[in-house]
Amino acid sequence: MERAGAEPPSAYDWTSAGPADLHVHSRESDGTDAPGDVVRAAAAAGLGAIALTDHDTVAGWAEATEAAHESGVALLPGVEFSSQIGPASVHVLGYLLDPEAESFIGERERIRVERIGRAERMVHAIGRDYPLTWEHIEQHSAPGATIGRPHIADALVSLGIVPDRTAAFEGILHWQGGYYQPHEAPPPEAAIEIIRAAGGVAVLAHPGARGRPVLRMGVLGDLVAAGLDGVEVWHRDNGEADRQRLLDEAERHGLLVTGSSDFHGAGKPNRLGEHTTDPEVVAEIVRRATGWVPVLPA
Repeated sequence: MERAGAEPPSAYDWTSAGPADLHVHSRESDGTDAPGDVVRAAAAAGLGAIALTDHDTVAGWAEATEAAHESGVALLPGVEFSSQIGPASVHVLGYLLDPEAESFIGERERIRVERIGRAERMVHAIGRDYPLTWEHIEQHSAPGATIGRPHIADALVSLGIVPDRTAAFEGILHWQGGYYQPHEAPPPEAAIEIIRAAGGVAVLAHPGARGRPVLRMGVLGDLVAAGLDGVEVWHRDNGEADRQRLLDEAERHGLLVTGSSDFHGAGKPNRLGEHTTDPEVVAEIVRRATGWVPVLPA
């Protein structure tokens, strides 16, 4: 996979590109659509730029790049890193990082192996009470996809055990549902370090979301010291009070402020472009990145 870009990023006018949605997923992780289809859907939705940020994988970059060239949507290839503080899951978005950076490759492989093992343990436990097998999980994931609970949820839906993903996560897959298996993830400081070492830009994803009480932990300053570039404020999972506090913290720490849909296709109600990022912020992300370049319209 080669670095892409129709022209030097510094010469591109992001203000005229249209709205930018900097957090979307494909079936290469826990979305339901192919990477190319996500890009084409973004074009149909009137977006000027998107960031493909599948969980812990860059498998969709090549297909998304080809679709971006065809559709005229600017693409910021990225990734959403899984990290953890105690029992709480913390996600960090990495934009325009070098996918061949040694530390990044090593972490992706570690996560892939750990996720498969965790999912197999959960499926085995669920399978004692419900007609669920690993073959069902494989039917609901793309080859080489980052396997996670959403794939198990989709299998449960297809078997008629639950009506939809939401019901699966509120019941069988809930951390108190009796089948949940913990997973090993690095602290967010380590995720930020990997992103920055690979020339990427690190942004804290939906820190006000339920189950990810980053604000209540009081660790934002520590993440800034580790090299955090920005924070995702405009996201449906951040409540109004959390948004205002995040804006205040972003101003205090000099952080970039982003907005995104966290689109997953049919897997979640999130709509492409329901929240977007100011073009000046997109331009600053591109300016800071040294690992990769965006795919720009011809």
